Amino acid sequence: MALFGRKNREDKNETHAPQPQTPAAPQQAERAEGEPERKKGLFARLREGLSKTRGNMTDKVDTLARQTVRIDDDFYEELEDILILSDCGIAATTRIIDELKARVKQQGIKDGLAAKEILKQIMIDEMNIPRPPLKWPMVMLIVGVNGVGKTTTIGKLALRFQAIGRKVMLCAGDTFRAAAAEQLTIWAERARVPIIKREEGADPAAVVYDAVKSAKANEADLLIIDTAGRLHNKKNLMDELDKMRRVIDREYPYADMRCILVLDATTGQNGLQQARAFKEVCEVGGIILTKLDGTAKGGIALAIRQELAVPVWYIGVGEGIDDLQPFNAKEFVEALF
Repeated sequence: MALFGRKNREDKNETHAPQPQTPAAPQQAERAEGEPERKKGLFARLREGLSKTRGNMTDKVDTLARQTVRIDDDFYEELEDILILSDCGIAATTRIIDELKARVKQQGIKDGLAAKEILKQIMIDEMNIPRPPLKWPMVMLIVGVNGVGKTTTIGKLALRFQAIGRKVMLCAGDTFRAAAAEQLTIWAERARVPIIKREEGADPAAVVYDAVKSAKANEADLLIIDTAGRLHNKKNLMDELDKMRRVIDREYPYADMRCILVLDATTGQNGLQQARAFKEVCEVGGIILTKLDGTAKGGIALAIRQELAVPVWYIGVGEGIDDLQPFNAKEFVEALF
């Protein structure tokens, strides 16, 4: 049975706790805060971060489109190869090619360049799962295997939400990995946000209990909880996450809880296998896709949409704080092409 399911969450928020009168939700604020120059800078970083994928996938699509005089089976087969080699996955690629064929036929498209424009719109449509509105107070339970960039991502999230006026607190719930709490403490100090932690080997649920009590007492908007990336087996992982969830449910019932999975884009299809495993353990509500700047196979974003049906919340396209960006399907595809 999936964990972290919260029924009637909006009703709980309304009846159990007053909602703070604060600025717009982060998704709106992140868009509104960027003047034209800043938005242009963010797009430039996105485009630069996707340069490897552009060279591997979209440049090849461009070449194919320009060289295609007549759209035929060979065109579709070559396009299919390009998408699969870019880690779009078999399911997503098949769906895209089938939709492209249908639209090309319906619109009477004859040349490759026109077909490419249709392909772009299909890709946007495929990845466009809106991130749900954020409600306060919120608990983000961050999951993912070791090495995907969880700690860095948590630190960047803390900086991002604090910058738009949210009161943020961190919880070092990964008590199994050596120095995990120390690494998270460095980010807490950088973001100037409090962190709740215990000694290495402590019960993670006990740390979460302390963090929830502190978040409530200090009226925090957002509590971000790091979790263990690797335990002895899936049952251990499920048990630990279930204990954390039960603590939050019991002690913080009116908080909006989201289980967010961090995936390393460079692992490609292996990352999808990790995602499937975590979806069996918890109800993953969103994906943060890191290290897109380090892979030529950014088509994994399409595969995630098709195979997981979970919205991508953020993507990481570099080491800087602004290189963790809210995912926008249209901007993503425009940056690719």
